[in-house]
Amino acid sequence: MHEQPTLIERAQPIALLLARVGLGTIFIANGWEKFAMSGISGTAAFFESVGVPLPAVSAVAIATLELAGGVALVLGLLLPVVGTLLTLDMLGAIVFVHGGKGFFIADDGIEFVLSLAAASLAIAFSGGGALAADNLWRSRRAKALEHQSR
Repeated sequence: MHEQPTLIERAQPIALLLARVGLGTIFIANGWEKFAMSGISGTAAFFESVGVPLPAVSAVAIATLELAGGVALVLGLLLPVVGTLLTLDMLGAIVFVHGGKGFFIADDGIEFVLSLAAASLAIAFSGGGALAADNLWRSRRAKALEHQSR
């Protein structure tokens, strides 16, 4: 006898898709801002002012991570790796920029970046939900292995 999925089980893939796309969009915007608006030199100067090690290298690395990582989140691609790296990125933002400013975003505190870190970590190990590239690959791989075992 086959049980019908619960409402939560049916909604979860769509909820994860929406969370992935929303979170990815935020990271795309922040990465784009570092490249196109502040510029890498402006980002590096800011990083230097707050004590980020190797500010010029870090500016390129973080801008690239946020832009490419945001795209990867939207696509649901390499989620455990990308989600973990973005979590570490936000922990760095807490340590170097927001940690000494309290909790609330109104004071430039950790509230927003902590939310981004937590969401990145949750998405990293969620399976990504509907239309996640990682799930499509897993499904194809499972079918190929099943076919080989026959």
